[in-house]
Amino acid sequence: MNRKAARATISDVARKAHTGKTSVSRYLNGEQHLLSADLKQRIETAIAELNYRPSQMARGLKRGRTRLIGLIIADITNPYSVDVMCGIEAACRAQGFTLLMCNTNNEVDQEQHYLNLLSSYQVEGIVVNAVGMREEALSHLQQSLLPMVLIDRKIPDFACDVVGLNNHEAAAQVTTHLLEEAFDAILFVTEPLGTVNTRHERLKAFRETMAQHPQREAEQAEVALNDSARLDGILQDFYQRHRHQRCAVLAVNGALTLQIARSFKRLDLRWGEDLGLLGFDELVWSELAGGGITTLKQPTWQIGYAALEQVIRRIEGDEAPPCEQLYSGELIIRSSTKFA
Repeated sequence: MNRKAARATISDVARKAHTGKTSVSRYLNGEQHLLSADLKQRIETAIAELNYRPSQMARGLKRGRTRLIGLIIADITNPYSVDVMCGIEAACRAQGFTLLMCNTNNEVDQEQHYLNLLSSYQVEGIVVNAVGMREEALSHLQQSLLPMVLIDRKIPDFACDVVGLNNHEAAAQVTTHLLEEAFDAILFVTEPLGTVNTRHERLKAFRETMAQHPQREAEQAEVALNDSARLDGILQDFYQRHRHQRCAVLAVNGALTLQIARSFKRLDLRWGEDLGLLGFDELVWSELAGGGITTLKQPTWQIGYAALEQVIRRIEGDEAPPCEQLYSGELIIRSSTKFA
């Protein structure tokens, strides 16, 4: 029976090079100036012949550093999350860190599990896309003093660095665009608000902007992503009540924009003709669907990169008060809001 060959150890390298483990350790730790040319060559040859790979975890722990960053993300299937993760990973490479990614699938119980797991790996810092952490999870974070940055979603009553979109500015911008396109009635559709600050902030800015135009009608509705029957009913009712006006639907995020687009198809409604449609988040299909859907593009990659940089600043001793880094979005106008 074939068995996988045992992984070579530092003792194996020392034995093959006819030296001690101390000399091999010096070679591996960049102290080669303390070794003779002949000894360096023997160690190098032994490492190559044995295909020896040192344990980076063990070496890091010995020096008190793991160079590991933890990422807890709410939903890895969300394109927003994927782009953010790409920015974080790029920053990790540039700074010499390794990323450990944990997907909670929007389940609060998983957050505590992954927080404990990352602590066991002795990560040096953590980036969190929070769902709505319970008190015990918050207490654990506060006591750990682990350098941490929140992306997009804040945690109530928890002072922490935050990096994300300027939600008030972005929501005011998209609402103003719909008003300038002479829509008489606008329906803001969101997932259940819960404690998700991004949804609250976008809805608040929508209301404030609409309040400046009292002759226009502002409506809002909450719907779960998987409740297609309720969504169909909401959109059908809105259209029937405003079918003789210019009316538009504003979606709080990309995932909901997709569900609304599917609902339009089921109801035989056409964005850009029967109803206007605008959604937060630029998705790959936005420019292809039915002449294109107007979107608010977030600088997701930059948000991820900046979050990692902020974590590293904290790891390196920055003791400034917690701060918010807010980025502006880009309005990409397409035919879904430009019909005659």
